[in-house]
Amino acid sequence: QVQLVESGGGLVQAGGSLRLSCAASGGTFSSYAGAWFRQAPGKAREFVAAIDWTGTITDYTDSVKGRFTISRDNAKNTLYLQMNSLQPDDTAMYYCAVGYGMGPIVVRSALQYDTWGQGTRVTVSS
Repeated sequence: QVQLVESGGGLVQAGGSLRLSCAASGGTFSSYAGAWFRQAPGKAREFVAAIDWTGTITDYTDSVKGRFTISRDNAKNTLYLQMNSLQPDDTAMYYCAVGYGMGPIVVRSALQYDTWGQGTRVTVSS
């Protein structure tokens, strides 16, 4: 069973950048599709970005397209989310998630991801 630990969150001014990392252990990371979700205070969890197990297929929610980049390094068992041009609306707890055996596809539904990290907080000040 893979386990995930996120890092890289923090406080940043609007227009700034952060890179989130999600380190996996205890499983064959390259067999898992990966994704990032976020949950702002008082709001439902929402999909942010997803990547297939090879790293060649990606998907983004419209509000982050052109600003965020999801990537992975299977040799390092790590999933990343590079976030540029951050805005106050990006303030949220960010969670990484992985799903086993999805194949060369990306999925937005949280139900398809069976392992989740504990979250890392991102706060963007105006």
